[in-house]
Parts: sequence; structure tokens; C-alpha cells
Amino acid sequence: MISQVIFALLFVSAGLLFYKNARKIYRNIRIGKPIDRQDQPSKRLKTMLLVAFGQQKMFKKPIPALLHLCVYVGFCIINIEMLEIIIDGLFGTHRVLSFLGGFYTFLIFSFEILAFLVLLSCVFFLVRRNILKVKRLNQMELDNWPKTDANLILIAEILLMSAFLLMNAADQKLQHIGYQHYTQAGAFPISSFLAGILPDQGSSLLFIERFCWWFHIIGVLAFLNYLPISKHLHIVLAFPNTYFSRLEPKGKFDNMASVTEEVKAMLDPSLPPPNGEVSRFGVKDIQDLTWKSLLDAYTCTECGRCTAACPANITGKRLSPRKIMMDTRDRLEEVGKHLDQEQATEDDKSLLDDYITREEIWACTTCNACVEACPVNINPLEIIMGLRQYVVMEESKAPGSINNMLSNLENNGAPWKYAQADRANWTNMD
Repeated sequence: MISQVIFALLFVSAGLLFYKNARKIYRNIRIGKPIDRQDQPSKRLKTMLLVAFGQQKMFKKPIPALLHLCVYVGFCIINIEMLEIIIDGLFGTHRVLSFLGGFYTFLIFSFEILAFLVLLSCVFFLVRRNILKVKRLNQMELDNWPKTDANLILIAEILLMSAFLLMNAADQKLQHIGYQHYTQAGAFPISSFLAGILPDQGSSLLFIERFCWWFHIIGVLAFLNYLPISKHLHIVLAFPNTYFSRLEPKGKFDNMASVTEEVKAMLDPSLPPPNGEVSRFGVKDIQDLTWKSLLDAYTCTECGRCTAACPANITGKRLSPRKIMMDTRDRLEEVGKHLDQEQATEDDKSLLDDYITREEIWACTTCNACVEACPVNINPLEIIMGLRQYVVMEESKAPGSINNMLSNLENNGAPWKYAQADRANWTNMD
């Protein structure tokens, strides 16, 4: 009875803490400006099913994709067993779903195979990061906490899967010796190999089984509350992020509504003047971004596929689309802490200059390679273009080459320095 009370307290506390942290993330995302992403629901649902559920974009790199698929499927399906663990923990039962008979045997068999695949995949991912040192997983923006975070997640999953298999191994031996209520149930294709290294005494086996059971459930509950401060949050947010992703062609840029209204009024004097005052052109801080860009920042898994595809980064420039998303999330978290302390969200910092440098935003070629490469449809380019708009329209501090191009557009109707009357001169050349 005491163990049931302890379990109930842990379970409820973990659930409430996760709810509290999830509400903070939702509140932080709501800091962003409104944007309508409710159109074409069938197309959005199809995108989510293909990209998030189906892992469509992951398979551009087949080997990591297969390993990730093992972890993804294993994580989702093995957690079905959490239902049984929760019932057993609350009511003091053991393998309460064993009444399902042959189907239960099939489930446990599948769980064991998946747990082993998850364990192997995580070991391989650790090797890729720390021994093989894959370039995109060992760049400058991942130093310190991001690299530690990734390793902690992989180690935690290895430990959880190991505990699950050891628990089943001890359970299997307890079933064979007929220990108390450990009746025959399930199939153990992987843990049966581990059973040989375990002691034969019932009391020792019971200790191992109970220890691994508690380790597994406490680990899962702790992992649940680690998600909000981890890059692993993408396992929750990838689905809404892909659903609300941009459906227009990637090369299409949105016009600023305030500027469009001004131009229309200028071209057609019969139209009424624009109403309202524009607070800011472009993006200086996270409050100027849309809620979707902030959702992008929280969804980023720091995999670096965007940076690996970025031509500016490949040629040695400072720009890293992954860093753009990480910096946006860091700034958003900072503003969120001000809200927690009931302080004003505005301070002496901003996303531009304090987190993202001007060198970075002007290195971008707007090729959309980062958007195409992202496995969960994150769009760093929207943030970069917003920052550029602020620099040009609010500060008039664009690089000289940009200013020359804008002057030529204004004077000549084209980005080149030649007058319109001289454009066809090249046809007269001998």
C-alpha cells in the first residue's frame, strides 16, 4: 500500500510539473505576432502525416534515418506499456494486461525487440557524436550545454531500455520458479539472454525486478519533465509545427501589410489612407516575430541538417541557420523569465546584435536550402529576412552593395546602374 501511495504522489507531481512547464512554453510562443495558419486543413494534415509521422524528410540520409526511425517507433510503442505500469503502480497489480493472452505475448515480444533496437541506435548515435565526430554534430554553436544535452538524452534512453530489459529478465526467472504472483505471461526474446547472468534466489531476483521497475518509471517521469528544457522537445512539437508550416512555394516572400497599404494608397488616391500606426518595420526582437517562428525555435532539434546544407556556412561564412534558431529560443526563454518574475518583457537586449549579428544575417543568400533540409519544416529564413527588413527600413544601415542596388531600383527601375534608355545598347555592339 505504501508503494502505491508513493507511486501516485510521484505520478501526479510529475504530471503537474509537466503541465506547468508546458503552459510556460505555450505562453512564450503567444508572445509572437498573430498569423493565420488555419487554411487548407486537409493539406496541412497530409503534411503532418508525411513529414512528422512518416519521417519523410529524414530519409534523405538513409542510415541515420533508419536509426532514428528505430528510436522514434520504439519510443512511441514501448510507452504503450506505460499504461500497464501505471495501472500496476496505482493498484498494486502485476502485469495486469496479461489477460489479453496471445496478444499480450505478441506485445511484450515486440516491446523487447524495439527496446533492443532503441538501445543499439542510441549507442551508435553516441559513437557518431563523440568518436566519429560527424561535422554537423560538433560545430561551435553546440559547445557546452547543447552537446551535453544531446549526450544526456542518449544515455538516459540507453539506461531506460537497459532497465526495461533487465526488469523483464528478472520477471521471467521469477515466473519460472513460481514466485508469488509472478504468473506465466509474455514472451522475452531479448531479456531471456540476460536471465542467465542473474542470480537464482527469489529474493535477489525480486529486488532486481522491483529496482528496475522503479528506475524505469521514475526515469520516464523525470525524462518527461526534462523535455521542456531540452532539444528533445521536438518529439512533442514536431507535429503541430509541421501542421502549421508554410504551404506556399518556398521562394515566395510575403509583403508587409502596412507597406502594401501605403503603396496602394499612393498609386490610387481614391483609396482611404491606411489606418493604424505601425509599431515597427521588420524584426528587432522576438516580440516582432510571429508565433510560428517562435514555435519553430522551440521545435528545433539542433540536428544541423540546415547548417550542413547552407552554402554560406559551407564557404566559411559565419551564418549557421541552426544557431539562428537556437539564439531565438535562448532570447525567448530570457524574455519568458522576465514574465515569470512579472517584469516588463523589454530590457536592454534584443535578438538583433545581442544574439544574432549583422554579419550572420547578411551572409544569407536566401536560397531556402535550410528550409528544404529541415526534417520538421522549420523556417530560419523568415527570421533572417525580418531582421534584414528592420536594418534596412528602420535603421537605413544596409551594406553598401544593398544600398547601391536599392538606389538603382529607385532611379533606374532595375538593380543595375544603367539608365533604362541604355539597356538595349548591348545589341548595337559589333
